[in-house]
Amino acid sequence: MAEFELEVLQPERVFFKDRVEMVVVRTIDGEIGIMANHQPIVVPIGIGKLRIKKDGKWKEAAIAGGLLEVKNNKATILSDAVEWPEEIDRQRALLAKERAEKRLEQKLPPDEFERYKAALYRALNRLKLAEENRKDV
Repeated sequence: MAEFELEVLQPERVFFKDRVEMVVVRTIDGEIGIMANHQPIVVPIGIGKLRIKKDGKWKEAAIAGGLLEVKNNKATILSDAVEWPEEIDRQRALLAKERAEKRLEQKLPPDEFERYKAALYRALNRLKLAEENRKDV
């Protein structure tokens, strides 16, 4: 399968940079899959999974939204938060979930409500990915 360059950038680090076969992310219109020679696009990414196919195998990460740009057979993802399952601090994610749920029970202005709703979705996404990739010994 043909490959293209994928770069996933966070403010503090290069999360991922390599040649891949496919990348799948969630947008506001649903999931989008990018393969080699995809047409140029720029789309916002929602909270969800970042799935990367390399050497016939899939890797998944939790992504807290961002921006995807594809041009010249290169995909670049910019995001404030991306984590591999083994990087997820489950306890911290649980605390974030509980904090967001508690705030959402209160009467909030619309902008605060949306902020805490997004925080809840991020925490749930992280917990789900951590649980799916949990290796109990």
